[in-house]
Amino acid sequence: MNHDPFNTRVPPPCIVDTGIVVNKQDMLRVLGDLGRVRYVHWYGNQLHSEGDGYIMEVFADPNRSTLIANHGIYLNVCSFDCLELQQAPDSQSYFDLIQEGQVLRLIPLSNPLQDRAARQIETSTLEAVLREVISAKLDAEIDDEGPLLF
Repeated sequence: MNHDPFNTRVPPPCIVDTGIVVNKQDMLRVLGDLGRVRYVHWYGNQLHSEGDGYIMEVFADPNRSTLIANHGIYLNVCSFDCLELQQAPDSQSYFDLIQEGQVLRLIPLSNPLQDRAARQIETSTLEAVLREVISAKLDAEIDDEGPLLF
């Protein structure tokens, strides 16, 4: 702990499950792992649209739009003032992206821990298949042409 009375630098916040995120890099990190989501878009107090989609890309670019089309969601964190992390009474997390009278709520339909484990299994399976294919190819070359000479 820093006890320097002249140090006026405020440490960054620690947000656990609920809170407001305004830093664009932090917003990128939180939203980047969402995967499949249910989205609800309010403009003012009126429901504008809702549906299910997959987070295809999360980026920060002041010249590009946030787009939701054909179940694909392309989120530009620059389109929003802040990200509010919240939990429903059933402990389900959801994320409200807020910008001047509009709210885009994202409710995760997938679990990043399960998704990451599935990707690791897929990668391991792919590596094993590739090893078998390379080994079979080498065996076939040896059978057809005799020993390989280098």
